[in-house]
This record gives sequence, C-alpha cells and structure tokens, in this order.
Amino acid sequence: MKLALLALCLTAASTLVAQSQGAALHALFDREWDWQMQQNPAFASELGDRRWNDRWPDVSLSAIEMRHQHHVAVLQELKRIPSAALSPADQLNSDLFRKQLETDIEEHQFHWYLIPLNQRGGIQTSNELGDALRFTTVKDYEDWIARLNGFGGYMQQTIALMRQGIREHMLLPRIIMQRIPGQIGKQTVDDPAGSSYYKPFLRMPESFSPADRERLQRAGQQAIFAVVIPAFRTFHDFFVNEYLPACPEEVGIWKLPNGDAMYRFFVRRFTTTGMTPEQVHQVGLDEVKRIRAGMEKIREQVGFQGSLAEFFQYLRSDPKFFYHDPQELFRAYQVQAKTIDPNLVKVFRVLPRTPYGVEAIPAITAPDTTAAYYRQLAADGSRAGTYFVNLYKPESRPKWEITALTLHESVPGHHLQIALSYEQGELPKFRRYGSYDAFVEGWALYAESLGNDMGLYSDPYNKFGELAYDMWRAVRLVVDTGMHSMKWTRQQAIDFFMQNAPRAELDIVNEIDRYIAWPGQALGYKVGQLTIKDLRAQASRRLGANFDLKEFHEVVLRNGALPMDVLQRQVEEWIRGKCENVKCEM
Repeated sequence: MKLALLALCLTAASTLVAQSQGAALHALFDREWDWQMQQNPAFASELGDRRWNDRWPDVSLSAIEMRHQHHVAVLQELKRIPSAALSPADQLNSDLFRKQLETDIEEHQFHWYLIPLNQRGGIQTSNELGDALRFTTVKDYEDWIARLNGFGGYMQQTIALMRQGIREHMLLPRIIMQRIPGQIGKQTVDDPAGSSYYKPFLRMPESFSPADRERLQRAGQQAIFAVVIPAFRTFHDFFVNEYLPACPEEVGIWKLPNGDAMYRFFVRRFTTTGMTPEQVHQVGLDEVKRIRAGMEKIREQVGFQGSLAEFFQYLRSDPKFFYHDPQELFRAYQVQAKTIDPNLVKVFRVLPRTPYGVEAIPAITAPDTTAAYYRQLAADGSRAGTYFVNLYKPESRPKWEITALTLHESVPGHHLQIALSYEQGELPKFRRYGSYDAFVEGWALYAESLGNDMGLYSDPYNKFGELAYDMWRAVRLVVDTGMHSMKWTRQQAIDFFMQNAPRAELDIVNEIDRYIAWPGQALGYKVGQLTIKDLRAQASRRLGANFDLKEFHEVVLRNGALPMDVLQRQVEEWIRGKCENVKCEM
C-alpha cells in the first residue's frame, strides 16, 4: 500500500513538474510570437493581426543584427527548460522551436539578407500587401496612410542593404535582375490616384461619412505623391545606375562568398533532410527517367506517331490546347476548382471550414512569375485563402495543366493543408502558422496525384498534365543543383527543362529564373512528395485491407507542417499502433 501511495505521489509530482515547465515553455512561445509579429509587421497584417498595421519592417543592418542576437539569447533560454520534464507533445514543440532558432542562427552567417528582393517580389511589389488587408474602419485607412508616409524610410533602408550587398558581392545575376526596372517603372505614376497603393481608397465602406472619405482619400493621395512616388524614382535611379551594373553575368550561388556552404545549408533547410546537392541531383535524374516512361505510355495511348519531343511540341503549340481570351482561361480555372470541391470527401474525412477564392495574378508581376500561386488565409478568418492564376499570354497556358495546377494550389493542396493547420487550436502559433517547404510544397505536389483517387484524370491529356507537373518538379532537382552546385549555365538548365517537359518556353524561362533567384527552395516539392508517397506505400503494404486512405491523410495533416523526419516518425507510430489491433505485414 505504501509503495502504491509513493508511486502515486511520484507520478503526481512528475505531472506537476511537466505542467510547470510546459507553462514556462508556452509563455516563451507566446512572447516570442508577439516579438516575431512586431519584427515582421507585414506578415502580421496578412495574418490579420492589426497591432502593427501602421509600419513597414525595419530592414536596417543594425536591426538585422539585433534580431540575430535575440535569436541566440532565446535559444539559450529555451535550453534552460529541461526537455525531459515536458510532456511528449511539448517535447516535440520544444524540439521544433529549437530547430527553427538554430536554422535562423546558422543562416545569418551567409548574409543572404543582403539580397532583399528579386524579380518575383520585394519592395517594388509591396503594394500587394494592400490587397491582402482588411479595410473596414477609419483606423485601417489611417494605418495604411501611416505606412505610406513611412515608405521613404523603408526604401532608404532597402537601398542601404543593397549597397552593402554590392560591397560584399552578395548579388543575384543580371539576367534576372534586369526584369526589375520595368516593375519599378510601373510604380512611378504621374497621378497618385492611379497608383496601385491607392487601390484601398477606391473601395471604402459606404458607412464612412463624406468628411472622413474625403479626408482619407486626400491624405492617401498626398502620401503617395510626396513620399511613395519620389521613393520609387530614387530607387529606379539607384537600381539602374548603381545596382544593376554591379550584378554578375554568371548564374549560381556557387560564385557568392562562401557559396558552396551556403547552398548546402539551403538544401538542408528546404528539404528538412541531410541530403547533399549530389544526392538530390541523382534523385532528380532517376525521377526524370521514371516519369518519361509514363509520358511515353500516354503518347502511345492517344495515338501520337512522333517522338516524345515531337509530342511535347504538339502539346505546346496546337491551338486546341489553349484559350486565347484571358477571361475564358479564368473561367476554366474557376470551373475546375468547383469540380474538385465535391470530390474531396472521397479521400478526406476532415475538411477545413474556411473557403478559398480564385483571382488573377496582378498585372505588374504576371509577366515575370509562374502559372499560379496561393495566398494563405488570414488567421482571424477575415480573409479567405486565394488561388491566384496567371492570365498573361493565355495562348501559352495549356488546358491540360489546369487540373493538376488547381489540385496543387487550392484543394486538396495548399488551401486544404494550410487552412487545416490554422484550425489546430491546440498547437502553439509558431506551428499553426509556420511552415516547412518540404511539407507544405511536398503535400501540394502529392495532392496533384490525388486526382487519380478522385477520378479527375479520366481524360488522357489531363493525366499527361499530372505527369508533366511531376516532371517539372523532378527537373527542378536536376537544374537547381546543376546551376547552384555544378556550375551549369542558365541555358543548360533551360535546355534540360525543354527536353524533358512540355511546358511553354515562357513558363520554363520564368521557372529557371525563379530557381536562380531562390536557391534550394524548389527542392522541397519533390523531396516532400516522395516522402509522403513512400509513407503511404509503407502503410498500405503493412496494413493491407485495414489501410484507410482518409485516416492516413488525417494522420499526415493533423499536426500542421512538420520536418520530414518528424512526419516519418509520426506515421510509423500510427502504423505500429494500428498493428497492435490488427494483423500486419512485416
């Protein structure tokens, strides 16, 4: 009896310790989340946190160094909370938080922050923030006006950062950066009312009094005229006369200071694995070979008599595969999204509550960006998720890619996964609203294959579209590592892409330029997809008739985005738990 009481007391004491240490851990999480939001006010605004809606981020060198020192101090504080005293759930939370801090600290040494923009986004496209915000109160507009009035300081800090990049030779290649002057030029309008920063003032609530409406619109125009437009004119002069001439001709991160080590870091960061560039490159070559065999089967199925290269050219050029009216293309994307929605119940039993919409990519960046992308919903539910589609040159955007693209960017891809993560209220905010590229992008690529499970690839050309998109991500493994580690030229990368995928040349060039601008990021898609597919195959083999695809998806998604090794452990634990109750294969 005494031993039982002693054991009970020890268990109770252990529980109290875990609760106490867990409370300290979550207090640290909450404090750090608020600090991160204050340091990243644009991201906070996008999430729906309006506390810092009146400011831009501080991107001065002193602020960047301060944030680095802060991360170092927080890591030491985290280490003082003994992991062994925490609950299993909080041990995982602590491990993930520690890994994020360690990654941020390691990245700081490479000075990648000296490259604050590229052709796909930066201060020259910061007007897009206004499209993501909620403008329902007078204060919302006053905050936006304050942001506009502070834009000059934000621009000065950005230019100073880029000048330091020139001094340290931290520069992206001229071939991609020469796209940016045209983007800047679109911001230097003569009439402030025609500025993209003025758009919020064109949709003011009817409840506003005429006096407030006039006051806010006048103040908005004045800020754009006196601050924003002059800042962009200064930026254009700096960029054209000073920055662009300093940009190198050669592509590849290998030529930057400490470039080889930096790329190996980015490979680890974006894949959340220990893979080397050489290993990633080989996986890409193996995947290209596998997918080409599937493409050959489709070519034979549709009765095309030429080679695969000739089939690619046919798919790129035959008018029957294209819309010539941007609005027709837009309606096709909308119809595809609505076709997918009711089929989700075939493979999911838990669906997000928050809806999503379909919109066109803004004209300012459409010529320089990819076929589509997703903008996450607001954390407070004030803004739905958005699937953005590129309507620039519709004659270059084939019909056969629409199904796979929509599965990736909306549901069951990005929107379904991210919205479900946001709805996991028991997770700390850094996990609910955070991400790992290998998981988020790997899931979205895996989601393209779910078109097979939902019966959406009955047309062989749509099925070829799935293979084409899978090939696209396999090619990324080869060309990204090729340019950044193996010293491939840009043209070598374009040629390899053209030889192995039927995408239009415009898209291929934009894709290659994206990989040049964002080393390593594109690797997470295929690495994550292969991990999820391998785990599904493992679960199906071991559980046999007891394998439930809906349950598998619930297990993969229920804890938000995770590194690949953590996801693998969780799925394997689920399989072992199931095998305690049913007979499993070894």
